[in-house]
Amino acid sequence: MLFSSLEFLYAFLPLTLLSYFVLPLRCRNVVLLIFSLLFYGWSDPPLLLLMVFTVLMDYGFGYLIHHFRDSAKAKKRVLILAVAANLALLGFFKYADLLIETLRLLPPLSGLRPLGITLPIGISFYTFQALSYVIDVYRLDAEVQKNPVRFALYVSLFPQLIAGPIVRYRDVDAELSVRTHTLSNVANGLVTFTVGLAKKVLLANAFGELWKAAYLTPAAEQTVVGAWFGIVLFALQIYFDFSGYSDMAIGLGRVFGFHFLENFAYPYTARSVTDFWRRWHISLSTWFREYVYIPLGGNRRGKLCTYRNLLIVWALTGIWHGASWNFLLWGLYYFLLLALEKAFLGKLLERIPRVFSHLYAVLAILFGWLIFAFDGSDAMLSFSYGVSYFLRMFGVGGAGFANALDLYELLRNGILLLVAVVACLPQPKRLYYRLYERYHGGRMQVLSVVSAVLLLILCTAYLVDSSFNPFLYFRF
Repeated sequence: MLFSSLEFLYAFLPLTLLSYFVLPLRCRNVVLLIFSLLFYGWSDPPLLLLMVFTVLMDYGFGYLIHHFRDSAKAKKRVLILAVAANLALLGFFKYADLLIETLRLLPPLSGLRPLGITLPIGISFYTFQALSYVIDVYRLDAEVQKNPVRFALYVSLFPQLIAGPIVRYRDVDAELSVRTHTLSNVANGLVTFTVGLAKKVLLANAFGELWKAAYLTPAAEQTVVGAWFGIVLFALQIYFDFSGYSDMAIGLGRVFGFHFLENFAYPYTARSVTDFWRRWHISLSTWFREYVYIPLGGNRRGKLCTYRNLLIVWALTGIWHGASWNFLLWGLYYFLLLALEKAFLGKLLERIPRVFSHLYAVLAILFGWLIFAFDGSDAMLSFSYGVSYFLRMFGVGGAGFANALDLYELLRNGILLLVAVVACLPQPKRLYYRLYERYHGGRMQVLSVVSAVLLLILCTAYLVDSSFNPFLYFRF
């Protein structure tokens, strides 16, 4: 079930809110857990069993680590077993077929057949969350959770279950027990949710349709301008798609009394690749930094170990995104750029005018998205076609520099592109808070609610009229 679906907006969510706020406080965790399990099992009920197994397994591992808290060796063995078990489940369901397809390239193993495993939605997200709990308990960064309902709710909480942000256990530990509910929090949460919904439905979906038309354009008819326009469209689609979903998750979390950390901080304003990854999918970067990079030694053991640790982290970051080798290449691409910036390029970027460092970052990000987009999920999104698309961006094998259709598409979508550019910048949010302070919040709160209602009406009209409503990060 998508947040941007009519059944969620007008059936599931109202019923959840009504049940949650009508019943007594002591029942709210149980209510939220029941609806979270229903949400996850809606499309494919058997996959719910896998998530429940993960919950029970990691609840047990956390309890065992606590039980052996006075024995460093025993505690460490439990941790190793927990990490191995979680990664084995993730690896089997997400990467088994990729491994088989790769092994089939070897003549002696050409007879192997893919298992045809259905990828459980959100398995990468909830596996990482469950692992953060086990590791936090091991490190004594959090107390063991003895209440199984609270732990199950932490792993399965539907606002961020299937596409993040990845919530560390210690960040919500207290709120699993005691949460504050106010009308202001509920209103602000619903406004945030509606803004995220608008980003997804009105912007990401529109850019997704345009990007699809761009990559389906026959190679002989695509121009340099058309190819560049296409990858810009994909960059806008994936940003508004994923950041919109994160806003919806954060907003719903606020409604139910949870405070999730921001997952995006205007990444397309970055001046370097390093800056971009401080702003993009912050919860994933934080997870890899705290649970992989720092335990490996971070940057404390000399330059060689630092680059080795960066290589491991970015190879894992790449392959985490999907069972396709282009994602590993994407991760290694960013490792190379980050290593160069750490070695010397970062200092150079700080000294040159901002416009040039920003241009470098944008171009680097666009080429990264070019690697990311062609993952083989569609015949026209194969890696070989991606290479051909890249060459057409520089005039090789296409239809020249530009044509009348390019100009028409740019003019036709000019207002949409302008709205998207403004939405990528922090200035509108800053202006809102200035007005909020000037008018003591009252008028701006009313304006926010009215604007949210209008956005909801627009989104509903779009969803009623359109069948195009994908979500890119579901497959991760």
